[in-house]
Amino acid sequence: MVRLCKLSLLFLVLLLAACNLTKKVPEGDYLLYKSHIKTDVNDIPKDELEEYLRQTPNSYVFGLVAMRLGFYNWAGPDSTKNINKMLMRVGEAPVIYNQNLTEISAQQLQRLYQHKGYIKATVTPKVQFKGKKAIVEYNINSNKPYTIRRYKLAFKNKNLIDIASDTAKTLVQEGMLFDTDILNAERERITAAMRQQGFYNFSKEFLLFSADSSLNARKVDITFDLRENVRRNQENNPIFKQYHINKVIFYTNNDAALINDIQNAQLDTVQFRNFIQIGHKNKFIKLDALVQNTYINPNTLYSDVDVEKTYSALNSLGPVKYTNISFKETADNRLDCYIIIVPSKTISFSTEAEGTFTEGFWGGAVNVNVGDRNAFRGAESLTAQLRGAMEWQQGVWAKEIGGKLSLKFPKVLFPVGSFEFKRNLHANTDFNTNISFQSRPSEFTVTNFGGGINYSWMKNNFRHDFDLVDISYINFLEIMPEFTAAYITTGLYNKYNYENHLIMRMGYNGSYSNFNPNRPMRDYSTMRYSVESSGSLLYALNKLLKSSPGADGYYRIFNIRYSQYLRAEYNTTHYQIFDKNNRFVYHAGIGIGTPFGNGDVIPYERRFYSGGANSVRGWSESRLGPGVYTTPDSISIRTRDYNQVGDIKLDLNMEYRAKLFWVMEGALFLDAGNIWTIRNYENQTGGQFKLDSFMKQIAIAYGAGLRFDFSFFIFRFDAGVKLYDPSKSRLEQWRVKPKYDDWAFHVAIGYPF
Repeated sequence: MVRLCKLSLLFLVLLLAACNLTKKVPEGDYLLYKSHIKTDVNDIPKDELEEYLRQTPNSYVFGLVAMRLGFYNWAGPDSTKNINKMLMRVGEAPVIYNQNLTEISAQQLQRLYQHKGYIKATVTPKVQFKGKKAIVEYNINSNKPYTIRRYKLAFKNKNLIDIASDTAKTLVQEGMLFDTDILNAERERITAAMRQQGFYNFSKEFLLFSADSSLNARKVDITFDLRENVRRNQENNPIFKQYHINKVIFYTNNDAALINDIQNAQLDTVQFRNFIQIGHKNKFIKLDALVQNTYINPNTLYSDVDVEKTYSALNSLGPVKYTNISFKETADNRLDCYIIIVPSKTISFSTEAEGTFTEGFWGGAVNVNVGDRNAFRGAESLTAQLRGAMEWQQGVWAKEIGGKLSLKFPKVLFPVGSFEFKRNLHANTDFNTNISFQSRPSEFTVTNFGGGINYSWMKNNFRHDFDLVDISYINFLEIMPEFTAAYITTGLYNKYNYENHLIMRMGYNGSYSNFNPNRPMRDYSTMRYSVESSGSLLYALNKLLKSSPGADGYYRIFNIRYSQYLRAEYNTTHYQIFDKNNRFVYHAGIGIGTPFGNGDVIPYERRFYSGGANSVRGWSESRLGPGVYTTPDSISIRTRDYNQVGDIKLDLNMEYRAKLFWVMEGALFLDAGNIWTIRNYENQTGGQFKLDSFMKQIAIAYGAGLRFDFSFFIFRFDAGVKLYDPSKSRLEQWRVKPKYDDWAFHVAIGYPF
């Protein structure tokens, strides 16, 4: 609390410093205080318009405080002092109003509107001076736009005519705005289509639009034709020759110098499926791995798309540093393809140390990772990880030690499916196994052994992960008598969670993002979704073999009861970008799971929890819910309540993020959510989801945070405060005057969503 007060005081000091924004503005100059763009049409997004401004004001935190300018103004006149150097480095110098840059900005905006069809558009900058501050307003009068009256194709080549006249794909339509950007995009579309159909020598520079506006009625007639130097001989012009791939030749020399002297080098040749590999006898990568990731095929038409896919696939292989692809024309309109593969280092070793602070318990962990990205010379990635962790809990150390072994192949390993299908899918196959040993001296000792087979691939903006099989065997070696007496035999904790059990699941995880790195200031959204099923195959096998259930009515495999459930989860996040320093982030997440058949409860490891650094931040991790459930008095506040898990989850979050200075970022947030059980479990009173009451059980929290953006990772501090606690009595639910136990502090890596 004291630290929070100090931070608030610092922010107040900076606010006061920022009040005198013009402190370091030279005499006779003006601070560019604000700039606005005022337009009478909304055809062009605001972020695109702002890209054409050659001068913008200083950055503001939360749209209110010019904190970085305040730091700069706070620095003294002696630039040799370290404190002043630091303040000026993390600060931001005042943006001095420049009339020339304002006029250039207006000209750029005018050109933009003209390119969009508003040929008669005018942009008038208006400057208002208040003291030593300048406010610039760009007034855009678009006037009536020009539209396309007629669109004519003057080509003679049949292939070119067929592509250009495809009404389902063409971007140019009669009646649309005379937008030169769309016309250029049409040139690129046609060029891409031609080069995808084998026209290796075709270029967009051969295409030309001509516009006739002589009607003087804001109407334009467009003629699409070839440039004069290629127009005369369209039928026999080399640009209309279709090329097929002849040979695909890989050069995989470890010595880059030999690439320039291939003829004289003593090299070995390998051939597979009409592909040729030339390199040293002991080649660093097998031809099969290269073919699996090459989409340029002999005896097929040349395609730019295949070339780009090949670049992407080969460069993604672990042992490949970079790739160069070139073509050489041969007789009969054919191309020899030469692919040079330069190797990279494949052995990696890393250690990671992390600190944890969860539920008031301090701890730490060390991870040791060893990897080989070319284990069997087929771009296979073999990774081994060892992990050790300790946490101080109520006077004793809780310990965990474990390991994981993963072998990933850059192709689909499955008994069915054609070679072409598997290659075009461009998926990875991951075989993994893991084991962990966990000891909680006051509670239990347990081992977890598992393994699985996973397929992962990318397509457009979507990522897919499919777990063909994932097996976990949870084996309790020892449960302390005092823990059993206090929690299990009393019914406070579900007994099933502390019995040996088997989870054999199949699942799918997907994600999507429409973020455009070329337009980082444009709003974008992301999605994550998953579905999994456990135990159904084992249950079907038991039924098929007509196995008999145990005395308790449940089936077992090797005398181990297995879980059976369905589980699904969906998360979506929307990013509203104001400028490079300010943004709103909205998140919604929902999850639901249900046991059935051989299970009467979802295993603890696969149930949902609420509260924590990535959920409702007014509560510590797994301290919220389910529903209005409250922890019994017999469970210490310093002891984790293992009943605070559920089968249904709802998260609603809103966060305002603002760049402060240096690597620091501030955030204000509002969180809401809870978890519920799908059945009325005796040990989770008040936790069942009911349609007529769940809205009143949605908890609400607010707070603030600091983040340190070091590019390669985000270090985050969040302080959350309970605003509405559904577990309290009606008079105490709204926490208008929060108490000490209404606060929760979180330390985490990465953004919460």
